[in-house]
Amino acid sequence: MFQLTEDTFEQFLDIFKNSSTIDLRDVTFIDPYGMVGLLEVGGLLRADEVQKTILLPQSEEVLRYLERMDFFEFASKYFMLEPPEPKISKKYLKSAYSDVLLEITPVEKSDDIHFIVGKVKERAHSILERHLHYDEKAISGFVVALSEVCQNVIEHSNSKGLVGIQKYYFQNLNKNVVKIAVMDVGIGFKQSLSERFSLKNDLDALEKALFHRASRYTDEGRGHGLAAVRRFVNQWSGKISIRSGKAKLSIIPEWAWGKEKEQNLAQFPGAQINIMLPER
Repeated sequence: MFQLTEDTFEQFLDIFKNSSTIDLRDVTFIDPYGMVGLLEVGGLLRADEVQKTILLPQSEEVLRYLERMDFFEFASKYFMLEPPEPKISKKYLKSAYSDVLLEITPVEKSDDIHFIVGKVKERAHSILERHLHYDEKAISGFVVALSEVCQNVIEHSNSKGLVGIQKYYFQNLNKNVVKIAVMDVGIGFKQSLSERFSLKNDLDALEKALFHRASRYTDEGRGHGLAAVRRFVNQWSGKISIRSGKAKLSIIPEWAWGKEKEQNLAQFPGAQINIMLPER
């Protein structure tokens, strides 16, 4: 049994680097972070003209979720899939009702953000209001925070990104939690900010961006995007983690887990952001 999430991402990176085949047959759970991370790895491989094979999960429940999140639409561009056409019962195909706020969606230009915001707004009330008990102000804050994270990809990565959002029920916490994953494999925080700042390492760059409103741009008002996201996440006792290069910086509430600062991780380009928001 294996889960592909933020918690196992480092382990996954080791596996994909050392094997021509990515064996997911025993995966019993995969979240937006795991899915988007896997696709970003595929994009990197494709850029190097490498195409690895994914052995798909045997769990029909996991295959159903991958289908619901439009994973296969992207994965087939980057990987050889085995089996090439996974068998999913009709009852597992997309339905009108779902806990998915946003299927895996590209972030490349401002129009993409407008589409993302519109799609999330359509579903926000049925999910955020009903399951997380967010009011109008909180839902607006959620949408703004999501916009800022996506805008960060466009303005700072010199690349395109992917985003996915899903609601879960955490049995051990007896809470509903929304997970937001936004990733790119662009230049990363250190290279982006080094145009204006002297930085010791990737962690230094992350701290300047998240806590000190540092931006690669000199325009007044820049650098407030991630600060606004951090304020919203703190206000609703959420968790945010940002991985870039060889470092990861997290803000962790009492109900969550993880390390606040991690260094000397496997080098991975761009920025990988994970946000978890619990019900009130």
